[in-house]
Amino acid sequence: MGEATQDFARRAVEAAVALLLTAKRPVISVNGNVAALVPEHVVRLSEVAGARIEVNLFYRTPEREKAVAEVLRRAGAREVLGAGDTDETIPELFSERRRVNKEGIFSADVVLLALEDGDRTEALVRMGKKVVSVDLNPLSRTAVTSTVTVVDNVVRAFPAMVEAARNMKGRTDLEQVLKSYNNTSVLHEALRFISQRLLELAQ
Repeated sequence: MGEATQDFARRAVEAAVALLLTAKRPVISVNGNVAALVPEHVVRLSEVAGARIEVNLFYRTPEREKAVAEVLRRAGAREVLGAGDTDETIPELFSERRRVNKEGIFSADVVLLALEDGDRTEALVRMGKKVVSVDLNPLSRTAVTSTVTVVDNVVRAFPAMVEAARNMKGRTDLEQVLKSYNNTSVLHEALRFISQRLLELAQ
């Protein structure tokens, strides 16, 4: 990607935010990496988009859940789900990430996740949820399965989504933004860009 957000990622950010703002029960799923890299922006985005925050870890222990939740609370989160209150499971998912909060990811209509494995993304989509993902690999199962994929670095994507949410909140054309968005086309653009970058670097 270089060190800049590309046009295809900006369009995906706009669509991602439109999806969050039009959702009835949006949830931001946070793993340890996301909490370490962009905790403040997770909290800001949750506030602007009206999304709940839920901790979801592959290597899940009560201590790790509490530690990640505490990072988010220190960043300003008033409520963090998923730490000691995972009372439901995602069907057909067999890692610890299957355990979710009933009022959070389990009931969500839109889930935003980043740096995630394809199994979980596919399982969420099978449940009928729309998924927004941040993924640097446009060929990954997560990228291909998601409703909207932001192909960019997490440390750029989350601040961009916060800014977009502030600018787009209250707009009446959010549904049109979603209708005009094509995730497959965006992934193809990202792949062409990466291929060209690799050719240039190989010169």
